[in-house]
Amino acid sequence: MKEEIENKIEKKEHKENKEENEKITNEEKQEVKITNEEIEAINKQMKDAQEEALRAKADLINYRKRKDEEVEKLLKFANEGIVLEILPTLDNFERALKVESTDQKLLDGMKMVYTSLINALNKYGVKEIESLGKKFDANLHHAVITECDEKADEDAILEVLQKGYTLKDKVIRPAMVKVNKK
Repeated sequence: MKEEIENKIEKKEHKENKEENEKITNEEKQEVKITNEEIEAINKQMKDAQEEALRAKADLINYRKRKDEEVEKLLKFANEGIVLEILPTLDNFERALKVESTDQKLLDGMKMVYTSLINALNKYGVKEIESLGKKFDANLHHAVITECDEKADEDAILEVLQKGYTLKDKVIRPAMVKVNKK
């Protein structure tokens, strides 16, 4: 008998819980009912957010590429300043080597230092611009004197007054030249 009473109580509680759960479910269903306009608005917001995220991602990729290019360029031409400071010394060595001297040991020592300096610059991508006898190019040369020579071609370089140099294919100092003008 006690068991029967307990069973009845359990059934009653179970029935009450079930009714309560159904009530909650009906209330939730009413709350969940949303209009098509609201769904479209939510979908539009989602698409806008996705597009914005894609744009931000593309901007970040482009920023990284630009920064990588800038860093590469900085590393490639990092030595430009020091090379520009050394070039006048190189010019002075060339002038000194042209002076006639009776001291052969001094001349040999100067040539060794000059050769070492040229080799060090070449090692880091510094190259002399070959100019003598070539056609004038405003990107490589700076014409400081013109002269009329009937034997030479028009715009031919007759004399190099100061050598020009490139650093890894970038002109860091144009050659000062005398150009033929007819």
